[in-house]
Amino acid sequence: MLNGILGKKLGMTQVFSEAGSPMTVTVVEAGPCVVIQVKTMDVDGYQAVQVGFGHKKRLNKPEQGHLRGQGTFRYLREFRVEDASKFQVGQKVQADIFAAGDKVDVTGTSRGMGFQGGVKRYHFHGGPKTHGQSDRHRAPGSVGSTTTPGRVLKGLRMAGHMGNVRVTTQNLRIIRVEPERNLLLLEGAVPGAKNGLVEVRHARKGAKAKAKA
Repeated sequence: MLNGILGKKLGMTQVFSEAGSPMTVTVVEAGPCVVIQVKTMDVDGYQAVQVGFGHKKRLNKPEQGHLRGQGTFRYLREFRVEDASKFQVGQKVQADIFAAGDKVDVTGTSRGMGFQGGVKRYHFHGGPKTHGQSDRHRAPGSVGSTTTPGRVLKGLRMAGHMGNVRVTTQNLRIIRVEPERNLLLLEGAVPGAKNGLVEVRHARKGAKAKAKA
């Protein structure tokens, strides 16, 4: 069984537990994905399975040759496996690899916020609002030291581009699986914007806890 699957974030909604309490969930369209390439230790030096997801209108010649008529996929991603011989090109991977109650790690690209200042980006306190500081409410303050080192240190928190980075949320519980519609209902929030690509994998921390037990 593959460790994960590609999907699309559809949005958030609310469901009710058996006790009647409301729960906020994120709906993810998980697959179906198709195995495009199987990488083995002898040929590639490691074992992995490459899967395709989504639809792309046009493919260039290299993409057409790589996909070998399996489909017009927009996204290709690899998942490491322990035994690549169990997979074949053209095999379908669907949402039924998960079950309700499983813990998963979800990786996506966070929403881009554009260029933002230090107050919004890093929750800076800002400058004083009185004593003559008429225009320093949201200013970052000093960014450098004195003669030593005489420069601005690398990695200093300043204004800049915010968001649009790879983010992973760990140990999200699967509330419901609907294999006939390839839907996963995950408790809580998932990184990324609506219709954004996400990778859903079995939780690494959960697997380590089971191994120790």
